[in-house]
Amino acid sequence: MIGRSRNDAGQAFPIYVVMVAGLLFLVFAFFAVGKAAALRNGAQGAADAAALAAAQQNREDFGDGFLASLPGDMLEQFLQAHLVDGCPAARKFAAVNQAKVNHCWPPTHGGYRDQIKVEVKGRKPVDSSVIPGTKKKVAKATATAIVEFRCPEWKALDFNHDGVKDLYIFTCGSAGMVEIAPGSPPPWSQVSKILYDVHLVDN
Repeated sequence: MIGRSRNDAGQAFPIYVVMVAGLLFLVFAFFAVGKAAALRNGAQGAADAAALAAAQQNREDFGDGFLASLPGDMLEQFLQAHLVDGCPAARKFAAVNQAKVNHCWPPTHGGYRDQIKVEVKGRKPVDSSVIPGTKKKVAKATATAIVEFRCPEWKALDFNHDGVKDLYIFTCGSAGMVEIAPGSPPPWSQVSKILYDVHLVDN
């Protein structure tokens, strides 16, 4: 009986080794999948931040052209034609979030909306020893942001009837109302967030 018991134990040992090896493989595989998911979420967060930063930079850069268009009553032409590039801001914010901008599409302009799309890739690879091809595999993600002029209703007043507009009054829905005197406009930082909305949209 002792002999058979030792023999059974000897036969069972390789099975235990295989089972332990299998469990370890599953543990490492689940860890790699979890790491890949975390990196993917991080890349998406970086893409969102980069796209929003680019859109906010666009909104900031609109200021000079927007205010300069008022005295000559050229606002409509400015709103329909302007384009600025917020990609440098996208690269900066991607770097802060441990990612790199892989591609930043030039803004596309349509009516009162500018759309900016950014693709980023993370800096850290999955680098799993149990999943082939992950040593240099990094997460990628894209995000699209919109800069939207939300005050399509405005009126320009000429108090002196000299052909020069003295005051613009913008009605901006739930954001409120803005009054801008072209001769002494307020700081752009005070009015830009009311005049323009910045938000993410689905890719």
